[in-house]
Amino acid sequence: MTVEIGMVLGMLGLAVVLFSLELLRVDVVAILIMLLLAWAGLVTPEQAFSGLASGAVVSIISVMIIGQGIERSGITRRLASPVIRLSGGSEGRLVAVVSVAAGLISAFMQNIGAAALFLPAVTRIARRMRFPVSRILMPLGFAAILGGTLTLVGSGPLIILNDLLRQQGFSEFGLFSVTPVGLALLAGGVLYFYLFGRRLLPSSRQAGSGGEGRRDLVEEWRLSSTVSGYRVAAGSDLAGLTVEEAGIWSRHRLNLLALRERGDVTYAPWRYSRLARGQELALLGDADAAGRFAAEHGLERIPRSDFLDQMRPGGGMEFAELIVPPKSPVAGQSLRRMGLRKRYAVEPVMLIAGDEEHRGDFSDVPLLPGHILVVYGRTGSIIEMGDRRTFALITPLQPSDSRPAKPRAALLCFAGAVALVVAGMPLQMSLLSGALAMILSGVIGIDEAYRAVDWRTVFLIAGLIPLGIAMEQSGAAAWVAGGVVSAVGPGHPFALCAAVAVMATLFSLFMSNVAATVLLVPLVIVIGEGAGLAPRGLALLTAVCASNSFVLPTHQVNALLISPGGYRSVDYLRVGGIMTLIFLCIAVPLVYYLFM
Repeated sequence: MTVEIGMVLGMLGLAVVLFSLELLRVDVVAILIMLLLAWAGLVTPEQAFSGLASGAVVSIISVMIIGQGIERSGITRRLASPVIRLSGGSEGRLVAVVSVAAGLISAFMQNIGAAALFLPAVTRIARRMRFPVSRILMPLGFAAILGGTLTLVGSGPLIILNDLLRQQGFSEFGLFSVTPVGLALLAGGVLYFYLFGRRLLPSSRQAGSGGEGRRDLVEEWRLSSTVSGYRVAAGSDLAGLTVEEAGIWSRHRLNLLALRERGDVTYAPWRYSRLARGQELALLGDADAAGRFAAEHGLERIPRSDFLDQMRPGGGMEFAELIVPPKSPVAGQSLRRMGLRKRYAVEPVMLIAGDEEHRGDFSDVPLLPGHILVVYGRTGSIIEMGDRRTFALITPLQPSDSRPAKPRAALLCFAGAVALVVAGMPLQMSLLSGALAMILSGVIGIDEAYRAVDWRTVFLIAGLIPLGIAMEQSGAAAWVAGGVVSAVGPGHPFALCAAVAVMATLFSLFMSNVAATVLLVPLVIVIGEGAGLAPRGLALLTAVCASNSFVLPTHQVNALLISPGGYRSVDYLRVGGIMTLIFLCIAVPLVYYLFM
């Protein structure tokens, strides 16, 4: 082993430790490794920053924009409703139909988006039909992950695969090259849950999310949509108190939607806002409770006005559900700590935390991934709040001042991008053209396109690509590959494929599957060359098995569903462990016989 190889392996070990311990965000770790490689002279400055201009980065940005355009157009929501109706009231059929649909949709959009799409409708159906939601959500999530193996744009590992192959001088895979493997994996997962799901999955009956529109939300969660208006009269004891001191939430179970003073309206007033004489209050909640509150504090009822009309559902204000996504910056924080009203100008109405429903004052309840927050506010504020980083909006809303949904244009842009790829055009050029067409045709705006991009993933990929270059240039990949081949021994090449698949699976359990792919592909290419196996096939097997993340709730989709489904880690170990073995038993022989 040379000093250079030792340094590169040290960088690799540092990356694995930081990813596993989560001491820093994954994108920060990737940027750190990128700069350390350059400062240590293991790669040139040009190579260090080559990842930012790589085809993988362009492709994944484009896929995120196209996925947002498809979702924004309403195509996926229109598909969800008839899919749910096909279940016919049967739990087994519901699991199978929803799993297949989620898997097929996730072939062209992010896995977590496909799972979140069906989450509200599935949990509502589970409540109405009295099905245990825990026996439905895990199959839905696993199917969304499996569906990411259907095309080369279905998951992060497969998106970056061609770029990694190109760097090593190998030809690229086509968009649907991996489809036979993906179809077999999806079919295996659906069949597994259809036959054995009732025996293996827990039977807790709580459900998470509730509906797709205002009426569904009001009915599902028994929300009051009554808005009452009162004025702080002279002599009222509310004058001088803060909103929190008035006990509007804690004692009266009312929500203060807005207050108007001298013509200026403050939406969802902050808890420390002072009430004053002459202010007009818009209260959401039971009319009798509002009347008792007014009588207790000497408030004057105000007649119907434009102010109150604007506060009512349909007057620019709506109910909506938002879910706390995995790795949200507010995870672990309470509404009080994050200052939700002050930050977003929306009123929190209800919190669904697993099997617990919080109403009234839940300001100090910590938010966790999978918790669902029901809010009431202006549609524009809610949409801005649901940016998928802090909260993910799962109630379809469209601001009154926004462009109309354009499903045909979105479908045409998407089909055009796929057609270009099938015709042999470069993947990154085809996808970016489709994304730009979405913007030019008005499906989404340029600002929304920027917000759709998960920049953490972008910098994760860009920062780790130089590590792959250093592994290859220094000889570290060849040195490790020799050790792996020696450890496996001179047996059948199939055993080496199985070892690579297990290695990719293990790496993806403790770090991002994208990071695992970037680190392992250069290594398995050298292993393949040394063992007489097709390096492209081993690289594809690595990218596919990087999605074999079922044993722990570390994958984003699993983390999203663990709270709504009421799952524990032991559930993933039991059910996901079997799914992991099924995945390996299908993926390894198929990739071996099709691509080796």
